[in-house]
Amino acid sequence: MDLSDQLKNLFPDHTPEESNHTDDSKDLGIWMQEDPLLCKYEKRKGKPITIIEGYTGADSDFKILAKELKTMLGVGGSFKKEKIIIQGDYRDKIMSFLKDKGFKTKRVGG
Repeated sequence: MDLSDQLKNLFPDHTPEESNHTDDSKDLGIWMQEDPLLCKYEKRKGKPITIIEGYTGADSDFKILAKELKTMLGVGGSFKKEKIIIQGDYRDKIMSFLKDKGFKTKRVGG
């Protein structure tokens, strides 16, 4: 007996409404901008990092994007001073991921 059967037993007069809810995990309500995001490569203390900057939306949206990038790549990183810092040189993967999300990207340096 699943949950819907149990609910029917508890509330026999209730008729459930059909919802047109689609589970689209790509659309998280992140604000898209016209200007491209800048994807930079740097070395700090001898280790490579990738920096994404230039987002003009809310900080909370940019933090969500940072978390998605870190989980997709399986690496560490942080969000500081309106920049996403990813450990390692993943410019190509990050740029393709952002293009799939609908952002314009621009490669800066090297």
